[in-house]
Amino acid sequence: MHETGTVERIFTAPEAEAEMCERREVEALERSGLRGDRYFSEIETGTFVSWSADEQRPDGYDLTLIEQEALEAIEREADIDLAPGDHRRNIETSGTPLNHLVGERFRVGDVVCVGDRLCEPCGFLERHTEDGVEAALTHRGGLRADVLEGGTIRAGAEISLLE
Repeated sequence: MHETGTVERIFTAPEAEAEMCERREVEALERSGLRGDRYFSEIETGTFVSWSADEQRPDGYDLTLIEQEALEAIEREADIDLAPGDHRRNIETSGTPLNHLVGERFRVGDVVCVGDRLCEPCGFLERHTEDGVEAALTHRGGLRADVLEGGTIRAGAEISLLE
């Protein structure tokens, strides 16, 4: 394994559009997501997608990650300073090139994940934060990932690429 970064902060929201709550740790379950998050359930309750109990959960909804470096860049370049959790992502990382993890298996602490696709910003984010945030975060809005092997994710945990 090769260390690629660190979990700096963890956030969940109990339901769609609810304020993100910072946590020191969170339980991640295989193909279910983060316990206590709006996207953790058999029947989806998040903002962007829904499915019923008789449908398979779509890929990319277990957890989302964003680079602390991207947040620093939009503050520097666009004068957009998002409050903690306003990015609406579950895991804030440092030292992790998230765009490179699309299609890759990686470990977040003891949790094994696979990068599904980029987590591009949307109009919802802009409506609930600042004008210009959608454009500022384009192609650096983070990563959507799925949990392949569950466990606990803690602030300070290492993020490492699996070969």
